[in-house]
Amino acid sequence: MTNTPAIAAATEIKPGRYPDLSNAQLYFQVIGQFLSDWNVKPGDIDGVLAAPLDMATPSPKIFTHEMLAEELGLTPRLGLTMSAGGATYGYMVQYAALAVAAGKADAVLCVGAGKFPKMSPEMAETLIKSVADPEFEFPYGPVIPGLYAQYASRYMHEFGVTPEDMAAVSVSSRKWAKLNPAALTYSKPEITIADVLASRMIASPFHYLDCSIPCEGGGAVLVTSGEIARRISPQPAYIMGMGEFHGHGYVSRNPNLADCGAARAGADAFRQAGVTPSEIDHAQIYDAFSINPLMFLEDLGFAARGKAAGLFHSGRTAPGGDFAVNTYGGLISYGHGGDASGMSMIVEGALQIMGRTNRRQVHAERALVHSYGGMMAEHSTLILGRNI
Repeated sequence: MTNTPAIAAATEIKPGRYPDLSNAQLYFQVIGQFLSDWNVKPGDIDGVLAAPLDMATPSPKIFTHEMLAEELGLTPRLGLTMSAGGATYGYMVQYAALAVAAGKADAVLCVGAGKFPKMSPEMAETLIKSVADPEFEFPYGPVIPGLYAQYASRYMHEFGVTPEDMAAVSVSSRKWAKLNPAALTYSKPEITIADVLASRMIASPFHYLDCSIPCEGGGAVLVTSGEIARRISPQPAYIMGMGEFHGHGYVSRNPNLADCGAARAGADAFRQAGVTPSEIDHAQIYDAFSINPLMFLEDLGFAARGKAAGLFHSGRTAPGGDFAVNTYGGLISYGHGGDASGMSMIVEGALQIMGRTNRRQVHAERALVHSYGGMMAEHSTLILGRNI
């Protein structure tokens, strides 16, 4: 049997607000839940990859992996604190898989947790300074939705995408959230395109229901050899293909707002996996805003330019469709778990492959997981499968 690296175990805590927990305590909550969910002991782990504590604050903790290893009683063979925004966790899985394949580690815990900072004027300034060009953007008072809106506006202009098309993404996401008791909108009613367009404007063209839901959360996955993975899970999620791309740092530095690099990351992942988009059963796409799945599904080869909206309007991406997208509800309806938001789609992609998602389970031989960081500058694509 294959010894290809695999995700052997995956856990995410329920998104929400955790006012009584510090950021460090939230990490311990995630790891405690992970060890409770799976037949894994701390001594089985010999690698720790973590995101910085307080990633989005002026003082991130750059040795988070050391803190976690000490709490677990480990002296790991592999340890690193990584930061690339929402792409951090995709890169963790990639680097863990490379380390396992090279014999540098046997079982690497990839973990992240995030508190959503309180939006005081000082914190808002800190956040925008982290993503806005200090000379050409920050002096004009941007906000993060407004920066994303530049991508959306250009994409709509170039390819004829409409507000109704973006709204269809949110409608599909809410349908999935209604099947996921952990989703923040699980108890809320389904929505229509008209509901999205009637919700208040945040930053044109984004309405309130086009936007992800700020919250707190975290998750962890364990990357091991195929042999070890099969001892932990009857059906591991094998890592068939991986791709990454590092582009511009600021919106104003990108010469083409209709191209942010996802296509290059995806092409590498498909090439390594030896499959095409038509062989992927479902996709988990980072969706800070409703424009993201449209752009990325097209970049990744699932639809021609300007045509991804048809997947959502037709119902193909929703429950009962033949190409499910964001089966956990996406960041738009499940919740955007602070610094750890990029972990959600990885956990869901892995659990779908493992057949552990209950009412929202789909046919899952192969899954594509795409995440990004910064202002869509850092891209990670993973292709997971039941067999290699």
